[in-house]
Amino acid sequence: MTVMEKPTRKGRRRANHGATSAGGGHAKQVNYRQIKNPFPHHRVVSDDQLHHIHATALRVLSDLGIRVLLPEARQLFRSAGAKVDEDTLMVHFDPTMVEENVDRAPRSFTVHAGDPTRNLDVQLGTLLFQPGGAAPHATDLTRGRRPATLSDFRDLCKLTQAFDVLHMFSALVEPQDVPTHVRHYEQMRGQLTLSDKVPHVYGRGSPQVRDSFELIKIIRGLSDDDFRACPWTYTVVNTNSPRQLDIPMAQALIDFARAGQASIVTPFTLMGAMAPITVAGAMTLSHAEALAGIALTQIAHPGAPVMYGTFTSNVDMKSGAPAFGTPEHFKASALAGQLARHLGLPWRCASGSAANLGDAQAASETQMGMWGCVLGGATLVKHAAGWLEGGLTVSYEKLVTDVEVLQMVADLCHHTAADEDEIGFDAIAEVEPGGHFFAAGQTMQRYQTEFYEPMVHDWANFGTWTERGSHDATARATEVWQKIVAEQTPPTVPHDRLEAFDAFVARRTEEGGAPPES
Repeated sequence: MTVMEKPTRKGRRRANHGATSAGGGHAKQVNYRQIKNPFPHHRVVSDDQLHHIHATALRVLSDLGIRVLLPEARQLFRSAGAKVDEDTLMVHFDPTMVEENVDRAPRSFTVHAGDPTRNLDVQLGTLLFQPGGAAPHATDLTRGRRPATLSDFRDLCKLTQAFDVLHMFSALVEPQDVPTHVRHYEQMRGQLTLSDKVPHVYGRGSPQVRDSFELIKIIRGLSDDDFRACPWTYTVVNTNSPRQLDIPMAQALIDFARAGQASIVTPFTLMGAMAPITVAGAMTLSHAEALAGIALTQIAHPGAPVMYGTFTSNVDMKSGAPAFGTPEHFKASALAGQLARHLGLPWRCASGSAANLGDAQAASETQMGMWGCVLGGATLVKHAAGWLEGGLTVSYEKLVTDVEVLQMVADLCHHTAADEDEIGFDAIAEVEPGGHFFAAGQTMQRYQTEFYEPMVHDWANFGTWTERGSHDATARATEVWQKIVAEQTPPTVPHDRLEAFDAFVARRTEEGGAPPES
């Protein structure tokens, strides 16, 4: 049962039973599939300072330039008026050309899912969440930390499908028991047969991208024209900060743009390491790189769906290790929101944690990072659930406990009414001074549906909690994910499409698959 399916209950479930249902028995009617962000945007800098950051980013592109390793990308930039030095591979951009091409990017678009009710409106004001992604390891309470396997990837596909507050796929984990030249086939199989949400496709070279597009068309029953008419998938492109765009990333921007599929241009900048040590300096560099990537998509195919992306935090200056959920991470996210609104583009941000296990540090860092994104007005929050060790591990239990928080955030976004029935003068009049509202008519009408009811958090007192086995949140989360993995029913896919999928994979595997390109 997904969290959208909330039947009216005849009796109130006790909090410790939340582990028995993916939705926690939650009967409050909140549409987790469609969330609008109602929070005022947090501002880090003044309008004048914001314009100065934007102007300086354009100056970086003009005066300093970006090294672009893909010849086709350099040629596209040259055709649009950029100055290209083929000896140094540096591209210098005319600011007007950059801004004109960025202006061609759509301000909103819809990414289509297998189930049309899961289609995603991508625009400023929409709030979307993804689980953690691209981790080489997985961990859970029963099996410990380990290299991720195909079984882990498929389990995490089931968990992503189970929770409506996780709107689309991330890369989840890397199944290291599957060779890289055929790994993308199994990643697409898991996403497309165990879920009806929007899948993720890696930009690891044109052959893998073409394969993945074909598999989406097969499972979704799309013609080439149907597929190109609107986005059905997306990729994340990370620049190689500082000021470099490598071959597979540039190729992905071109390939996705020409196919009408969505790209998220995301510089990954760590203050003090790959970017200046200040928030403003790091975001100036990030903004410059994002502008260049977005411009490339529009030169390749004007009007191509694209998102402004950022993932900027700082490092521990004692060790050089990445840090997440810090005050600087929060400020960078909020500043990114100001820059995205300046451009008018939907934008992607990220939460995350550097903690080594799902402890209090992990929870606080993830929430701190998430609130930086939410209050910054992010359209998409990546790594919002399950992410540990700065992206080296996805935790099954942490994914569940983070989803609990995301569901509460979704409830916070839900409209709070204040009409006559909500204010309840009659209820106030019904109860004598010094009395209680447990038996009031308004309470009896609403007690099953008024409050958020948790699936993991336990509100029992200490004595009751002890009698039930003293299980902490991690243990309760284990029960949740194990039940989902064991009982989740995948969406129905027509048999002929599954046969065509298998036939395509068998043929391409026989031909040698598609090794990642570098």
